[in-house]
Amino acid sequence: MLTSITANAEGGVLESQLREAAENGNAARVRSLLDQGANRESRDSSGRTPLLLATHRNQVEAARVLIEAGADVNAKDNIDDSPYLYAGARGFNQILRLTLAFGADLKSTNRYGGTALIPAAERGHVENVRTLIDAGVDVNHLNRLHWTALMEAIVLSDGGPRHVEIVELLIKAGADVNIADKDGVTPLAHARQRSYTAMEHLLLAAGARP
Repeated sequence: MLTSITANAEGGVLESQLREAAENGNAARVRSLLDQGANRESRDSSGRTPLLLATHRNQVEAARVLIEAGADVNAKDNIDDSPYLYAGARGFNQILRLTLAFGADLKSTNRYGGTALIPAAERGHVENVRTLIDAGVDVNHLNRLHWTALMEAIVLSDGGPRHVEIVELLIKAGADVNIADKDGVTPLAHARQRSYTAMEHLLLAAGARP
């Protein structure tokens, strides 16, 4: 009885089963439940759709079935994560590409006011950064901390090869190397403070000022 009440509160038994199948990556079960009429946009108590649950676990085939069935790649949960934004931030490139092919909103922002590109740059997800740049995400978007993707790739990185490559990709894509943080500290100054020599060289070559 309790299970039934909970399921009904969250959209019905079919929907509860759909979310579970999506999260577990059971693509065949997802397809079957959709064929039976399960609502592909049903949400759990955290506001997560079946597609977002599949994305959380990087369940590519389950996500593919849902997306191809019309699941909203931009549907946000209670903390402003969407399948597109989450895949971008977590380095899930296959799902990210699917969301981009099916209407991802490139201007969509997370709870920090950042595009998908900003956390991808911060976390060193090179392929996602390349994918998002190619898709046309604004490389100079400022989040609520007044940080761009370039700034996060410097300030929140370990200065290693992945982040150096991301800094290079962003610069080549037109990132403004002189957009300072809210305290007026420039990307070059941050790189120097951290002794990120390779990044410093890239920034200087692109016309960065201290």
